[in-house]
Amino acid sequence: MESLNDVWNELIERLQHGRELGYAGFEPVYYLIFSPNQILEVKRRMPAWMTKLRNKEWDVHTFSIAEQILDILRNSPLRKIWIAADRKNPLEWDKTNKALSNAIETNGELESRLMHKLEELEKQKNPILLVTDLEALHPYIRIGVIESKLQGKFRVPTVFLYPGERTGKTKLKFLKFYPEDGNYRSVHIGG
Repeated sequence: MESLNDVWNELIERLQHGRELGYAGFEPVYYLIFSPNQILEVKRRMPAWMTKLRNKEWDVHTFSIAEQILDILRNSPLRKIWIAADRKNPLEWDKTNKALSNAIETNGELESRLMHKLEELEKQKNPILLVTDLEALHPYIRIGVIESKLQGKFRVPTVFLYPGERTGKTKLKFLKFYPEDGNYRSVHIGG
């Protein structure tokens, strides 16, 4: 198994050379795949990794899925209803997760925020976007759904830090327990 630093160095190498045109398209989308048991280690290494990118003259930006979900849920007009329902039946996790999932997916708020960030970065010189905290998507939605909805809109190199495993050239298994998904149109590194 490759070390996290080896995988990161491979990512930097691929970023420097750019994506090759292939059957899956040519958007600059990369998945850095690592085992879910390495989530905390990846978070610890992020400052050093971002410095490495800056030393290669990238203008580094992050987009935290966890922060975005928290903001969406905190500002939902249904928040008071959820809190009241949770007080009545605090152990009904299925209903709670379904309500929160609907809030995240309704109106495409999460992908809209990611698209806005990408558009904002297009105006910058040598930008790169690191999409972090993908584990916060569980149990609501998977990142492949968001990536496919934004297909054709990635003009800025975008790296998804993906806790899971690779099960083939294009198949990934989110958090190692979701069913494998082969709908990713991106470069996969590690896993």
